Amino acid sequence: MAKGTKPLWVLSNFLICDLPLPMELVMKHLQLRRVLMVALALVVVAVAPHQTLSATTPKQALPGCKSTCGDIEIPYPFGIGNSSTPDHRSCFLEPKFKLTCNNSRLIAGNITVSNISILAHQMDVWFFVAKVCNGTNSTIPWLGTGYFSISSKDNKLLTVGTHSYGYVNSYFNGESYSTGCLTSTHGNTRKIQNGTCSGIGCCQVDIPTGMRNITVRAEFLDNATQNWGNCSYSFVVKNGFYNFSTTHLRSLTYKTLPLVLDWTIGDRNCKAAKKKDDYACRNNSDCDDKDSGYGYRCRCNHGYHGNPYLPDGCTDIDECKTANHTCISNKNCRNTIGNYTCFCRKWQTGNGRKEGGCRIHTMVVIGAGVGFLILFGGTAMTYLIYQKRKLAKLKEKFFQQNGGLILLRKLSRREDTSQTTQVFKEEQLKKATNNFDESSIIGKGGYGTVFKGFLADRNRTVAIKKSRIIDESQKEQFINEVIVLSQINHRNVVKLLGCCLETEIPLLVYEFVQNGTLYEFIHTERMVNNGTWKTRLRIAAEAAGALWYLHSAASIAIIHRDVKTANILLDDTYTAKVSDFGASRLVPLDQTELATMVQGTFGYLDPEYMLTSQLTEKSDVYSFGVVLVELLTGEKPLSFSRPEEERSLANHFLSCLKEDRLIDVLQFGLLNEENKKEIMEVTVLAANCLRLNGEERPSMKEVAMELEAIRQMEKHPWINREKNLEETQYLLHDAPSKIYEHRDSSSLQYNGYDSIRDHVLIALDNGR
Repeated sequence: MAKGTKPLWVLSNFLICDLPLPMELVMKHLQLRRVLMVALALVVVAVAPHQTLSATTPKQALPGCKSTCGDIEIPYPFGIGNSSTPDHRSCFLEPKFKLTCNNSRLIAGNITVSNISILAHQMDVWFFVAKVCNGTNSTIPWLGTGYFSISSKDNKLLTVGTHSYGYVNSYFNGESYSTGCLTSTHGNTRKIQNGTCSGIGCCQVDIPTGMRNITVRAEFLDNATQNWGNCSYSFVVKNGFYNFSTTHLRSLTYKTLPLVLDWTIGDRNCKAAKKKDDYACRNNSDCDDKDSGYGYRCRCNHGYHGNPYLPDGCTDIDECKTANHTCISNKNCRNTIGNYTCFCRKWQTGNGRKEGGCRIHTMVVIGAGVGFLILFGGTAMTYLIYQKRKLAKLKEKFFQQNGGLILLRKLSRREDTSQTTQVFKEEQLKKATNNFDESSIIGKGGYGTVFKGFLADRNRTVAIKKSRIIDESQKEQFINEVIVLSQINHRNVVKLLGCCLETEIPLLVYEFVQNGTLYEFIHTERMVNNGTWKTRLRIAAEAAGALWYLHSAASIAIIHRDVKTANILLDDTYTAKVSDFGASRLVPLDQTELATMVQGTFGYLDPEYMLTSQLTEKSDVYSFGVVLVELLTGEKPLSFSRPEEERSLANHFLSCLKEDRLIDVLQFGLLNEENKKEIMEVTVLAANCLRLNGEERPSMKEVAMELEAIRQMEKHPWINREKNLEETQYLLHDAPSKIYEHRDSSSLQYNGYDSIRDHVLIALDNGR
């Protein structure tokens, strides 16, 4: 035995050698012994080759025979030993298909088997790698396959080395041929690429068809690798299994690699085999010898699956259950032996297939269509009549619920019909607001949402307010208020045009004022100057006049209860319009106050009203005083972004008066020499309106007259202001009062108008 070689391995059905044997001895041994090759068979339901048998598929072995070894299925014609049935028949078809199982390792001879496929008629085995290092330590594997062949489409011959070549040799039936490849870097290893067998460092070549009984050898080119100390490797390997790495040039870690063998039955072709008693193809299968070169294969006919070598052969595939069909659905599929048919249901025509489909008979379609139209038309007509009646009843219900009958009765008793309240239909207001579209909303508040609408029949733009649901017990009072408010005819009060009571929530229709609110006017002005002050003073005088009118000049006293800059609208000439009477209350002629739940806006609410819940006209006076302070300061009445002592604008304003720091609270840019006296007068008036004791506050009549007097002083500065004292006597009386006091009522004592005015003048003279 040559030095540096390994011993000969002789297997029961295969002969593997990794020695450098003489070729004559190898060929002689091959002729004496036919080496059987083991294949992996996959029994599948119409799936691709090489798929392992699933645990859910029927067993593919003969009854009583072992069907698995480890996790590898053993399909017949392969088998292990004899069956456990009474006849103890062989579990394999021929001796060449005999296998053994050793510790969950499936073996053919002494070759390890890793997979068997019935459909592809292939078997995966592990085979040695040929190796040579510096001319010594040679390994020359040899495999005797008998009539089993090396798969030409599923294997490759690879050679790995820096200056190497390798080849595989086949000998069968007296014929021998070889193929191989070489690779040489000439010492330039930079061209070698990891992961690819491109020809430098690693080369590969296809396996010729029908190779059997192979020998694989690896060699050096001119012993050149001795200069680099590397090895040469050559091996046949299953496609896709090996991934080249430059580290393999010095040491290839694989000793064995998977190789794919093709197997067939017997040594005859189909024509000859069918004439013999041992013909292996069973029921519903057919013989295939195309490209086999030796023997034949059995395959299930179309529409069948299973193992064609088992006694019962292949079984029918129920395509309708596996969805392996071309019908439009499983319900349109009917299974037949070896096939299936597609059909259409009753009242349908067509072939039932996806490309054709099913269609309802024309007459059925026409009949069903006519019947449906009649049914739909009748149902729709009935439904529309029902809905119309239901809607009419619902509108009537809402009309009565919202006091519509009371309104009509009161309107019929009125003698003056020139200002009759208009009762609108819901459809009119829906049309005016595009069905109350959100884009029509121009304001939201605590008492409702306001929409902008256009009454086409009147060619007039209006504001439509959706109020909150009114209390059933207060509907008569609500109607009274609607009637009274509709009679208000003042240029500085937003006119109530009418209402709609056909909805669950009553709708009020007002004249439309298009230039925003006083709140927006104050807090969005960029430049403040004397012109700004004159406009503010005029707006204040107009709003005060409107409130005076509501308190005393109207047919019945109306307390607004929510006076604030956001409820004073401005038209296109900046004329004030008092609006939003959602919180307003009517005061009977024989009463001066009402006990109510406190309502209003924080920052404007009368402290006395908050404590006692007694609503009087002086509650509006206090709120208007806050409006005056807002006009003077340009600040919001309540802001948590300011320091704690400045959050309430009214308290901060009075505190600055007390400390002679009025200039600190006035809006920057508002005060100048021309309007200094007017601002002082308004400041004093605002302070009087903010008295804690409501009885000590001026009435809205006095406030309106005072503001108008200040405006006259602006227009005619030669007018002696002192001659107008009688008109403002309530503002100028010397009765002691506390303009600004804390809860203990012990801080600032106010002893007359003149002393405050002097203090204010001093503060102004010491201004910025």
